[in-house]
Amino acid sequence: MGVATGMAACNAPGIKPHSSSKATITFKPVQLPIPLAIDGLSPEQQMETFKAYQVIDDLVLPEDYIYNTIAAWGDKVGDSRFGYNNDFVSFVGTSSDSGFLTINFEYISGQTWMQTYEQVLGKSLPFADVQSALRQRQGQIDAFALSAEDPLKRGIEAIAKEGLIDQGIGVITIQFQKGKWVRKPSPQDRRITGISGLEDGRHLKATGPGTAVFTKSNKLGYEDNLGSRIIGTFQNCAGGTTPWGTVLSAEENFQDQVPEPVMADGSSFDPSHTPFVLTEDKVDGRGNPFGLAGNKYGWMVEVDPSNPKDYGTKHTWLGRYRHEAVAMQVVAGQPLAVYSGCDRRGGHLYKFVSAGNVTTPTDKANSKLLKKGMLYGAQLNLDGTGKWIPLKANTPISPVLPSQVIGKSDTGQVTLPNPDRQQGGHITISSDQDARSFKKTFKTLSDLYEGNPTERQGAILIDAHYAANAAGVTCLARPEDTAFDTKQNALFIAFTSGGAGGDGGPDRQIFQGPNGETPYEYGWIMKIIEADDNPAASQFRWTMVAVGGEPAQEGLGFANPDNLEVDSQGDLWMVTDMSTSKHNLAIPNRNNVDQSKLRGVFGNNTAWYLPLTGAYAGKAFPFAIGPMDSELCGLCLHPNQQTLFLTAQHPGEAGGIRQNMASETREIAMLTTDGQEFIQSREVPIGSNWPGKKATDPPKPALVAIYRQDGKTLV
Repeated sequence: MGVATGMAACNAPGIKPHSSSKATITFKPVQLPIPLAIDGLSPEQQMETFKAYQVIDDLVLPEDYIYNTIAAWGDKVGDSRFGYNNDFVSFVGTSSDSGFLTINFEYISGQTWMQTYEQVLGKSLPFADVQSALRQRQGQIDAFALSAEDPLKRGIEAIAKEGLIDQGIGVITIQFQKGKWVRKPSPQDRRITGISGLEDGRHLKATGPGTAVFTKSNKLGYEDNLGSRIIGTFQNCAGGTTPWGTVLSAEENFQDQVPEPVMADGSSFDPSHTPFVLTEDKVDGRGNPFGLAGNKYGWMVEVDPSNPKDYGTKHTWLGRYRHEAVAMQVVAGQPLAVYSGCDRRGGHLYKFVSAGNVTTPTDKANSKLLKKGMLYGAQLNLDGTGKWIPLKANTPISPVLPSQVIGKSDTGQVTLPNPDRQQGGHITISSDQDARSFKKTFKTLSDLYEGNPTERQGAILIDAHYAANAAGVTCLARPEDTAFDTKQNALFIAFTSGGAGGDGGPDRQIFQGPNGETPYEYGWIMKIIEADDNPAASQFRWTMVAVGGEPAQEGLGFANPDNLEVDSQGDLWMVTDMSTSKHNLAIPNRNNVDQSKLRGVFGNNTAWYLPLTGAYAGKAFPFAIGPMDSELCGLCLHPNQQTLFLTAQHPGEAGGIRQNMASETREIAMLTTDGQEFIQSREVPIGSNWPGKKATDPPKPALVAIYRQDGKTLV
């Protein structure tokens, strides 16, 4: 009997889904600021009901639901602390009433982190002194090049270390007591930070062909003299739980801290490429002072929460790119399939297929399957079919054409490996002729990368995004989360936004709004079925199952879907990731207002329940609203379906500490579900005091557990 699991399948190994689906929705949806079709109100009733709305600086849940905070930024974890901007959550049970929670800490919100650092942690950092020293340098400096005795370097290192400590992975132990989950510290509690190994010997390990690049001599690029040892993990966004009880953590926007470009042999650019940056609202380039090699970040990290000596292994066969999430199809007697998306505009969907087969899905020996196999990129066709393209040396060059992708103007852009292979890195092209010239110059991926066969494969994996563009892998609309549903043998992917970025955009024919709009900012959820339900299939079928946007424009009422979870009935849970700058924007009229700004109508970020079967299939029900400026993340259902673990990251990211319960009233032009415009007066708190909720409390990212008050299953 096979077991399949996805990013959000944080259930204990062996939990099987129920065979029936709900015929009714058992909770009263929270009221959003936007009218929904499920409200059952006439247009006139909608105008009256929604003419005024008050935004709440709290985690707002349906009636008869409650939550308790399990941990927040600054709380003690092992010999360190609970980090910042908690994202993915994994639950691995150790008994019916205890288990490990593994949490990702993605990034720090520069301005709010600096504003609240001393208040929360009880110590100070030289922010003002370093900002003053960098003011004449546009706020940045190659700190790695400074002398070790330079006081400026020491100040920068102190700030960079603290920022990197607040990123990475954490493991905490919890127990169910008196109707709620609480922490019960154990020897397994620990932090794997952005500087693990820098001074404490807790280096991370690596497997696969990438290690051949890390350890080779005479690199074309930067040498960190650490061989296959790796200092830390950071920018950890979403992740997944394996059926054998380990956790996979996805390193996403690593390019903010270390160089992304690499040389033709896969070696890193010099640390000077990504200098240290300190301004009033940004603390980035934190790998620069320590000379971290950029090619060692952007991987999938595996951790066994039960092993207190495990500080993580980066599996290079799974590719280096801006990993947002991971899902797995684990079937006895078949290869292991691991899916992950690259969360960038024009990013790709990838699948790793192991060389060996799974024996027992719950056997920890399955981790060895991640050491050897092949990485593929998804190529989608307009007719709903698709195929997987292997990223290996003999794969033909057939670049994505700029005309295929949505651009900021009429012309799209595609990034490709720099044709000057001695210079390395990548270039951006904006004409199909440039793509055809590239194809004439290079025949296969082996022409773009250097080294012996193992080193060359390692270089391809290290440069996966650009190699995939060169091989014709479809450009997508910011693929964020992936989740695998065992009831349908289906992979679900959340595509957050269909807009273009500085170096790419999504396929213009696949990623359109309900009425053919491009770009379409509000997002989609896609379902993929492998041919013959085979994890190692080379062909698949795809279809869109949900689309964001306002109901008046045929959307389901949400914007920017992100993390996904499949519950025991095979239904979806989803949270949204609207940019903080767009929350509750004042929009007094809608004339000439672009879609990006129109996201202001949706209010704060939210959590949703989407039935996939039964009478309510195809509808979406809002379940929670996040605190001010926050993003809800880490959806994780306990196996008994009575608890939802959830995180809220970056509360107060825009407004900082809410002072004296301050708020302001904004006018926002709304639409009824049939498209009639009306003005809503919306009261919006300025800043946040969550989770403490007392006046002047600092906003802190935090992890909570949600329950029904009657103790029954959540839905």
